[in-house]
Amino acid sequence: MPFSSLGLSEPLLRAIADCGYTIPTPVQIAAIPAVLRGKDVWASAQTGSGKTAAFVLPIIERLVADGPRGRGRFVRALILVPTRELAAQIAGEIHDYGVHLSQDAGLKTLVVVGGVSINPQMMALGGGADIIVGTPGRLLDLIEHNAVSLSSVTTLVLDEADRLFALGFADELARIIALLPARRQTLLFSATFPAAVQTLAENLLRNPVRIAIASKPEDKPDIHQRAIEVDVAQRTQLLRNLIVLHDWSRVLVFVASKYATEHVAEKLCRLGIEAAAFHGELSQGARTQALSDFKASRVRVLIATDVASRGIDIEQLPVVVNYDLPRSPDDYTHRIGRTGRAGESGVAVSFISAETDAHFCLIEKRNRLHIEREQIAGFEPLETIMPAPAPTGGIKGKRKSKKDKLREAAGLTPTAPANAAKPFVPAPVVESGELFPFSRRPSQPRRS
Repeated sequence: MPFSSLGLSEPLLRAIADCGYTIPTPVQIAAIPAVLRGKDVWASAQTGSGKTAAFVLPIIERLVADGPRGRGRFVRALILVPTRELAAQIAGEIHDYGVHLSQDAGLKTLVVVGGVSINPQMMALGGGADIIVGTPGRLLDLIEHNAVSLSSVTTLVLDEADRLFALGFADELARIIALLPARRQTLLFSATFPAAVQTLAENLLRNPVRIAIASKPEDKPDIHQRAIEVDVAQRTQLLRNLIVLHDWSRVLVFVASKYATEHVAEKLCRLGIEAAAFHGELSQGARTQALSDFKASRVRVLIATDVASRGIDIEQLPVVVNYDLPRSPDDYTHRIGRTGRAGESGVAVSFISAETDAHFCLIEKRNRLHIEREQIAGFEPLETIMPAPAPTGGIKGKRKSKKDKLREAAGLTPTAPANAAKPFVPAPVVESGELFPFSRRPSQPRRS
């Protein structure tokens, strides 16, 4: 099925051809006609399936058909995303698809994100905008400064909706949605839909078109997945060894925290490997520079938090390394999906320590994987895998009291539980003239 059968106009078809696309992806085939009809859409599709074009193309088509925007600080289409990089990437695609529109039909698109001064964004919003692509926090800042009004929004898009919730945007989303018109089109796109996102979708969408594109074996990216056992203290040396041994040109390394990005990058630099840190607390200029240096191979290794696991398209990225495992099994798929894109092959390496082995087993189970463990000569782990923890809660009547735990910590023998069975003790023999063989305390009133 060609793009021309989806109801798109000639200027958009020319722009699609300029981008080198000939056949729409399954999510585009399903979503574009539904969005053009004004329907709400709830779409789930894997990373790299063309979700952005599935909502950008029909939004442009509808805005052009509706004519020029009115005066005032209004916006017609609002696209909310979890990261600055994804906002910039979507804005870039909007520009690419709109290059053949007439000057009269040209659409004003603005990116509003944090990490940079708010003043240029406030000035750019003078006269409003056709499309705003941004992060929730900065959009609320602009609304509080009376720089933009959401009262004329006709289409709302939540892209990477699961990530919006994972990064703690739930309250900000609720505030933004409360400012939107009740009559609007809402589009929800995500690779995964955890419980929080499903609740949002059920409350937000009206009779949506449900789109769930299951990945087929032939559609899955060509990614060779490896799991290497290594002690925590040896991970940086092992990383350097693998980079040099395999002559990896560029490596995206995921770690658990902002501190770890800077710490590991500094250690690699001392070991002679060019590396840069990338995390959410960097200024937008620093993030843009780090990503630009990495894409241009001026930096060989980019050490990043999960802020880089979504919305960042790095062409011909050969390797992704999970230096720290992701907290969520779903994030594993998004991380390794940065490699093996656009028909290229890639390698995804995960470092497994004694402490994280059980968590990696959970990742394998949730993603229906089985990856053989490896050991690299010279980096064999010395730590032993921790046994599975005992079930919490214990058995009724066998739980240790706080007092018993304190006795154990002090090296004392714990007493038996209060409700444990007591051994049988025969009653004492009462001799002649002995009325009470043991003393008895007088009864005392019960405390209320």
